[in-house]
Amino acid sequence: MTARRRNEAAQDIPIAVSVVGGRQLDQTGSFNVGRLTQLAPTLTFYSSNPRNSAANIRGLGAPFGLTNDGIEQGVGIYIDDVYYSRAASSTFDFLDVRQIEVLRGPQGTLYGKNTTAGAINITTRAPTFEFEGRSEVTIGSLGFKQAKAALSGPITDKLAGRLALSSTSRRGTIYNVKTTNYINEQDNLGVRAQLLFRPHEKLDVTFAADYNTQEPECCGTVFVRTGLTQRPLNRQYAALAAAQNYTVVSRNPFDRLTDIDASLNAGNITGGASIRLVWDRGPGKLTAVTAWRFWDWKPENDRDFTGLPIVTNSQNPSQQDQYTQELRYNQSGEKLDFVVGVFAYYQKIDTQGLERHGPASSRWNIAPSNALSLDPTVLDGLTAINVQGLTNTSVALFGQASWKLSDKLTIQPGIRVNYDEKEGLFDRTVFDGTGQPVLLGQTGARRAAQLAIFAPQFYKPKFDDWNFSYDLTASYRLQPDILAYASYAKTFKSGGINQNGVPSDTAGQPLLGAQTIRPESVNHYEAGLKSKLWENKVTFNVSLFRTDIEDYQAVVTNGQFGVLRGYLANAEEVRTQGAEIDFAVQPTDRLSLYTNVAYTDATYRKFRDAPCPPELSGGAALGAGQTPGAPGVPGSISPNNCDISGQALPGVSKWAASYGGEYAVPANLFKKDGDVYVGIDGNFRSKFSSNPSPSAYTWIDGYALTNLRIGFRTPQGLDLFVWARNLFDEEYFELLNVPGGNTGLVTGIPGDPRIWGATFKAEF
Repeated sequence: MTARRRNEAAQDIPIAVSVVGGRQLDQTGSFNVGRLTQLAPTLTFYSSNPRNSAANIRGLGAPFGLTNDGIEQGVGIYIDDVYYSRAASSTFDFLDVRQIEVLRGPQGTLYGKNTTAGAINITTRAPTFEFEGRSEVTIGSLGFKQAKAALSGPITDKLAGRLALSSTSRRGTIYNVKTTNYINEQDNLGVRAQLLFRPHEKLDVTFAADYNTQEPECCGTVFVRTGLTQRPLNRQYAALAAAQNYTVVSRNPFDRLTDIDASLNAGNITGGASIRLVWDRGPGKLTAVTAWRFWDWKPENDRDFTGLPIVTNSQNPSQQDQYTQELRYNQSGEKLDFVVGVFAYYQKIDTQGLERHGPASSRWNIAPSNALSLDPTVLDGLTAINVQGLTNTSVALFGQASWKLSDKLTIQPGIRVNYDEKEGLFDRTVFDGTGQPVLLGQTGARRAAQLAIFAPQFYKPKFDDWNFSYDLTASYRLQPDILAYASYAKTFKSGGINQNGVPSDTAGQPLLGAQTIRPESVNHYEAGLKSKLWENKVTFNVSLFRTDIEDYQAVVTNGQFGVLRGYLANAEEVRTQGAEIDFAVQPTDRLSLYTNVAYTDATYRKFRDAPCPPELSGGAALGAGQTPGAPGVPGSISPNNCDISGQALPGVSKWAASYGGEYAVPANLFKKDGDVYVGIDGNFRSKFSSNPSPSAYTWIDGYALTNLRIGFRTPQGLDLFVWARNLFDEEYFELLNVPGGNTGLVTGIPGDPRIWGATFKAEF
C-alpha cells in the first residue's frame, strides 16, 4: 500500500487502515463511496443529494446537515494523489480502481490537504507497456444496468495509454404519484484517460483527465411520521394539512410512494486534469502533482417536502474550480525514512440560489388568527434570490519521519505549518409576487408576513489564520509478526465562513459575529496492535482511539421556515472514542473469512446553545426563574436553542460491523477450468440519530444488510456470477429529515430494497 507515500505492507505501518482491492470492490458491488461503507464499518457516508453529501470516519468529518461551502471536509478524498475537495465527487462511480485505502485518524503530516478524521486514498490502474483490457457488464432488477471497460497498452516504446469508461443506470426506488415517475434513480456516466511518458526507467510523467456526469430525477423523500412540537396545535402539520384538505399519499414509508410536486433534478458534472511526475533519485523519490478540477451543480428540489404548492421552486446551482500543486520528496534508509512536502490549493465557487413560494404558502406559514392566511396572494410568488461567492487559498509545509532506534523500536514525528484564507459574499434580494422588491423597514401587514419568510441580507465574510500541528507515533515490534503502536496528534480544522446566510437582529440586520467560525482544535490519541498468526493465515488488528475537539464546527438552524438553509456555529466540546477490531482468516486456498467490528461513542461534551430538536422547538422563550427541562418547562434556553451536552453526535452508530467470506471449489464449466464459488458479505449498524440535535422523532433503528453471490471464474480472467444485495429485503432508512417550520413533519429516504442481478467480467 502507499498510505505513507511509499510501498509497504499494511501490517507494517502504525496506522489504523483498511485496504480494499479492486477485485473485492467489483465482487461486492462497491462502485462508489456510499457502497464502500459496507466494507469499512467506521466509514459512514450520507447523501440527501450529491451536493449535500459527506464522508465521516469515527463520527467526524463534516457537520451533519445542509452543506456549507465555507468549511473544510474532515475526511480527505484523494485519487492518484489529487485532492478532491467536493464531496459531490464521491457520489460518482469508481473508475478502473486498483485499490482503496481508508485511513482513520488525522493525516495532516502525510497528505497535502489537512484532514482531521481520516483519508480515502484511491489508486487507479496505471497505463501499461503491454496490451491489456477488462470489461464488465451487469444487469439486474429495477432496470439496473452497468457497463465498465478499460483498455491499456503501448503507443510508442516510451509512451503508454489507458482509457476507462463506466455507465450506470437504474430505475428509481420511490414512485411519485403526482408525476407518475419513479424518482431517486441512478444515471451516471464517466470516462478517464491517462498517458504515461517514461523517457527512462527512473522518470514517469502521467497525464490524466476525467469527465463525469449525473442526470437523475433526484432527490425526493417520503412521509415518515409526525410528532408534536412546541407550536400551537393549529400551526402543526395535522391542522395545516387539514386546512388545505391535503392528505399524504401514504403514511407507510416503505410503500415507497410520494406526491412531492416541485421539479426534481440532481444534475452533477465533475471533471479535471492532472500531471503527475515521479522521479526516482536513487535514495528517494521526488513527486510533483499539478491538478485542476471543476464541479457544476444544477439542482432542483422540493423544499416543503409535501404535495402542496408551498415552495414551488428551490435550486442552488453552483460552479466550482479548484487548483492544487503538491511537491514532495520521500526517502527510505536503513535507519531513517521520511517524507517532506509543500502543498498549495486555490478554490473559487459561484452560487446562484433561488427559492419561490406558491399559493399554498400563506395558509401554511401565516398564523390562522391572521386574516392574511386566507389570502394566497400574500406569499404566492414571493422569491428570494441568493448570490454567493467564495475564494479559498491554502498553503502548507508538511513532513513526517520514521527513525528506527533499533530493530524493534521506531519513533515517527510529523509536523505541519498551514495558512488558510477565505473570502465570501452573501447577497439575498427578495421580491413579492408582483415583482416589487421586499425591503427591510417596509411597513404593513403583508410586508411583515413576507419578511417573516425571506428577509434581504448582505455581508462579505473573511477569515484567515495560520496553524501549526504535529503528531508523534511510537511503534514496537513485539514479535516478527506483531506490531504495537501508540500515537498522539495535535491538529486542527481550518476556520470557516458562513455562505448560506446568518441570523439577523430585531431590525433584520445580519449578526456579523456569526459570519465566521473558529477553527477546530483537535487532540487525538490512539493505540493499536497489528499481527499475523498461524503461518500468516490469520490477520488480527485492534485499535483504541479518542479524539477531543474544542470549537467543533456544527450546522445549526433558527427553526423558521425558509429563513436560513442552516448556518455554521461552534459547539464548545465534542469527543469521540472507541475501539476497532479487524479479523481475517484464510485456512485454505479455497476458504477466506473476515469480520471488522467498531464501537464508537461520539458525543457533544458541551453544546449549550444548540438548535432544539423538533419536540422542543417553536415555543416561547422561558420566563424569569424557569429552568430548561424542569417539569412543565421546555428544555430550551431560548425559543430555538437547547443545551444538548452529553448527547450523541448525529449519524454515528455505537456498534458497526462488516463481515463476509468466500468458498471456492475446482470445476470445469463451458469447457474451461476454474472455480465455482459462493460469497457472502454484509454489514450491521446499531441505531443512530439523524438530526443534528438528537430527537425522539429522528432515531433510525439499527439494521443488517446481507449480500450473496454465486459464480464461476477462471485464471484467465473470466468471471460470471449472479448476486443479490439486501438479500432479506431489510426495511431501513438512510436518512430522516425535519423540514423547516417546526410543524412536526418528518420525512425520510428509504434504503434500497432487495436487488438482484448478474455480472459478466472478462480480462485479456
